[in-house]
This record gives sequence, structure tokens and C-alpha cells, in this order.
Amino acid sequence: MTGICALLVEDEAPKLAHLRRFMRESFSKISVTDARSVSTALDAIEDEAFSLLLLDMSLPTFDVGQGEHGGRPQGFGGIEILRHIAMLGLSLPTIVITGYEAFPDEAGTLIELNTLRQRMMEEFPETVVAVVHFNSSLDDWKVSLRSVIQKIIER
Repeated sequence: MTGICALLVEDEAPKLAHLRRFMRESFSKISVTDARSVSTALDAIEDEAFSLLLLDMSLPTFDVGQGEHGGRPQGFGGIEILRHIAMLGLSLPTIVITGYEAFPDEAGTLIELNTLRQRMMEEFPETVVAVVHFNSSLDDWKVSLRSVIQKIIER
């Protein structure tokens, strides 16, 4: 497990804390770097070589700071990041971790998580390894995430 670096892209502080604690307790030898917006994640991906991407779907364009709102919220900011990775031709195993069970598309129609999972695995077959539903009050997400990360490590 030596030399594994993960980029964790999450803008919500409580979820970020849960995921960082999970990574520290489950995979103490994986180095984790945070990004809290689409732009920060894209900069990090271009500047560093990561072995794993843990990616939220809903992200602000820019980091939210004191007195700032982070630019336009992007319900599918994670897809923008995935498209950028594909454009760069990078091989970066990605696990999408989302707290939502459905997402509104541009027309306002709700896309269920299973449909989103299927679409992402079809559009990014070389990148998206899994889509995990995060729920801080349950442990199911931990079991799923631990299993997927372990498979990536064993490759």
C-alpha cells in the first residue's frame, strides 16, 4: 500500500470529516489530499499524480471562503471533473460518493442514483469504479467504500 495518494473532493465539512476519519481508520497508509471545489480539484489533478479519486457529485465552482459563495453551484460538478480527466487521458480510478439518492437534470427531471451510476459507468468506463451512497447515520457506505478501495489497492 506504499505510495498511494488519494484526492478527496468534497465541499461539505461534516461529510469531509466523516470521509477523512474513515480513510485514516481504514487505510492509514493512504495519503489523502482535500479539494473543495471543481476548480481546486482540477488544479490538483493537473499538478499531482493521484492513485485514487474520491469524488462528490455536487460541488461549487470555486472554494467557498468567508464572505464568498463559491461561484455557481454545480449539481454535476463531479462529471465536469471526470470529463477533464478523460480529456487529459489520465488513468485515475474514481469512486463517486454522494449523499443524494436522486439528482435533478437541466430539465428538472429527477435522475435516480442507480440511473446516474449506470450512466457514469458507461460514459467513464476507464475511470469510474463505483458510485457509493453516503449516509452518515448508517454504516453501509463504509462497507461498500472499504471493499472498493481494497480492490483498487490489490490491482
